[in-house]
Amino acid sequence: MPAREYADGREPAAPTAPIRPAWRWLAAAVLLVAGTAGCAKFDAALGQQWATVNFKPNTSAATLLKVRAACSHVPNARPEALPKVRSTANMIYALTYRTDQATDADLAELQLCLQRFPSVAGIDFEDSGDAG
Repeated sequence: MPAREYADGREPAAPTAPIRPAWRWLAAAVLLVAGTAGCAKFDAALGQQWATVNFKPNTSAATLLKVRAACSHVPNARPEALPKVRSTANMIYALTYRTDQATDADLAELQLCLQRFPSVAGIDFEDSGDAG
């Protein structure tokens, strides 16, 4: 079969693949990066662990601060920041330790330290999986 020619003798150009707009590839790349970053934040949130100390009724804010100071030496059990306004009403639930990196031995040490105080009613060990 003879090659086609234009009237002026030129040969037609070979067919090319359709051109895809570059913005589609860029959008896909942005979504991939955003999705990966979102997963990392989600995974970090899932790894959060803490110990919340429950106190007996009528425990003073001063006693809570004493307990907090006495048990803040436990490795990988970092006390959370206290409320700016410190009253008995808002301090009774204010003693929480972040234990994301704590080992079982660290948690046992924290528990033993807290149990030395008669004002401590209990300790709730929780992680982000307990929220649901």
